[in-house]
Amino acid sequence: MDLERLCSASRVVIVAGKGGVGKTTVTAALAVAAARTGMSVLIVEVEGKSGLAACFRQPPLTYQEAELRPNLRARTLTPDDALVEYLHDHGLGRIGRRLSNSGALEVVSTAVPGMKDILVLGKVKQLERGGAADLIVLDAPAAGHAVQFLLSARGLLDAVTVGPVRKQASDVVELLTDPSRCQVMLVTLPEETPVNELVDTAYAIEDRAGVKLGPIVVNGCVSEVHGLLTSTDGAGIAAVRADAALAGIELDDADIDALAAAAAIRVALRTRQQEQRARLSVRLPLPQIELPLLFTADIGPSEVDALADALTAGVTAMDAVPP
Repeated sequence: MDLERLCSASRVVIVAGKGGVGKTTVTAALAVAAARTGMSVLIVEVEGKSGLAACFRQPPLTYQEAELRPNLRARTLTPDDALVEYLHDHGLGRIGRRLSNSGALEVVSTAVPGMKDILVLGKVKQLERGGAADLIVLDAPAAGHAVQFLLSARGLLDAVTVGPVRKQASDVVELLTDPSRCQVMLVTLPEETPVNELVDTAYAIEDRAGVKLGPIVVNGCVSEVHGLLTSTDGAGIAAVRADAALAGIELDDADIDALAAAAAIRVALRTRQQEQRARLSVRLPLPQIELPLLFTADIGPSEVDALADALTAGVTAMDAVPP
């Protein structure tokens, strides 16, 4: 499958996953990869603290759109701002300004359980319907809240029988349950707990919220390196010494032991990660896209580009490698 085909399958892609798995980084990489195909892409950040802007070395995002790169824009969506805009669009701008000036917006937006989420999703639906971009990539709340976030519209449909809130909830449910309009891309690390949580989240999203699931992104995978020296026995030592000599480096026995120990750790980690990926394939038979572990704590534009390259390659490989 090519990336453009994947990104054209739905106009909204919601990126979700357990906190700490790199969900925001994957959001940035997916958006960059899609923008490279010529699609206009809008990133929507809903929690305001994701650090997404930092990935592009940009100031914090606001409710107003900011251009990050050609074909790529980004903004935040907060319930309060969405409520003020909703009131303005329905001829109630004065009420919105009064609520804003009085500090009562938070009270109104939290008056009904699920109201904050429906305000945000209602605005996403408006952006999607209005053709704000070819693809909207939404950086969703962390896994626990993500399920609640996606179920909020159904909850309001059960609780509200008439009026604009029910209409908004109904429209959001239509968006979420239409595969041509919306899908969820889940992110995990190749570790036991994140995999377990992802499986539970996936079934909750699919069964309870009725949202289509796209490929799973397995982030932070250690790549396989052939020919690693994992033992200080055998002819491998001579080969390592020869390679080091070509580079002008002289290795003593302690250096060899340290290299072998580091290589053994890498091989063992790769093996454990592959076991978790295999377990994930059994419990959740969806295509997997592997993203590499980056040995840096600071994700910037070059790292996002590298992950976008890997994501594009992973999508291309989906046809060749069965899940």
